[in-house]
Amino acid sequence: MARTRIKICGITSPADGRMAAEAGADAVGLVFHADSPRAVSVEQAAAVCQALPAFVSAVGLFVDPEARQVEQVLAGCPLDILQFHGDEPPAFCAGFGRRFLKAVRVGGGTDPAAAAERYGAGRLLLDAFVPGKPGGTGRTFRWSAIPADLAPEVVLAGGLNADNVGEAVRTVRPFAVDVSSGVEERPGVKSAERVAAFVQGVRDADNG
Repeated sequence: MARTRIKICGITSPADGRMAAEAGADAVGLVFHADSPRAVSVEQAAAVCQALPAFVSAVGLFVDPEARQVEQVLAGCPLDILQFHGDEPPAFCAGFGRRFLKAVRVGGGTDPAAAAERYGAGRLLLDAFVPGKPGGTGRTFRWSAIPADLAPEVVLAGGLNADNVGEAVRTVRPFAVDVSSGVEERPGVKSAERVAAFVQGVRDADNG
């Protein structure tokens, strides 16, 4: 059985970054969107990146940024992957010399198959559609809306937590899962116990 990758998003401190990595996360997410309660400065993000062990990826999350903002972040923080949550076109996402993920909010008429044709299935992060919100809402969506041929390539997000991630993995069999609010004590502060339970839920589903 393939191993589902795990991303813990909304990391705001080196301690939480190390904790997530030690628990088994493959990647951590750093939010560069000022309206988010999990937003970090370039300096904060660089400190998190420095604390990560080898082979754990740092992912920078943006919402409709100007190119200069992304370039300024990259100049001060060694991100491995860029994640875009707005209306960014494929050429913009691919224009920074980094691998990227494009968040697609499922629902409200969104077609995951069309998004896969536009960005590439392996670049999709599927989240719940909530009007006026780019993501991080803690809402789930109908996993059956994901075409079966796309599922093994996508990152599944949207309302995941230790209680439902096992079912999500067994139902969708995605390439990876992404969690933020579902493992928090409060916005921007992760719970070691919830992170560990989330990771264990994924591993149990992989082995079940």
